[in-house]
Amino acid sequence: MAPIPGSGLAKGLAVTLRTMTRKHVTEQYPDVLPELPPRTRGVIGLFEENCTVCMLCARECPDWCIYIDSHKETVPPAAPGGRERSRNVLDRFAIDFSLCMYCGICIEVCPFDALFWSPEFEYAETDIRDLTHERDKLREWMWTVPAPPALDPGAEEPKEIAAARKTAEKLAAAQAGPAEQPEEES
Repeated sequence: MAPIPGSGLAKGLAVTLRTMTRKHVTEQYPDVLPELPPRTRGVIGLFEENCTVCMLCARECPDWCIYIDSHKETVPPAAPGGRERSRNVLDRFAIDFSLCMYCGICIEVCPFDALFWSPEFEYAETDIRDLTHERDKLREWMWTVPAPPALDPGAEEPKEIAAARKTAEKLAAAQAGPAEQPEEES
């Protein structure tokens, strides 16, 4: 059987009419901000207080887009008769986001939890040279990092938290003194 002339055109117009009557799902981005999932990966935030300048993030970065400068500083002894110690002080921490491939390796290898994913995604620049963000900007993004998800109610307590809680309980008992401690029955 031969197709009816113009049937393809009629089917195409029917699809067009159905599409025209549907509600639009396009969000006009600058006016309406998108609703992002809670743990969205946007940019990398720096929690500077945790950074020990160990350079693991810079060494493991496959793109070599992390720049860290530091100097050594001598710390006086904590107790009389102790010896002076030296520690690294962070001078510069910068990430070149024009090179970064957002793999997250730097965040995974950081042993001191100094790097986090921030959901910020609006950091466009008109010049590619301005995509190298220094530690001040990385610190600003740190405060947009969402809190980690809560543990499952049935999960066992992490050993780090359990050890810290036991230590705090021992310190509280020691500060309470022997007079307030319950007496053991013989």
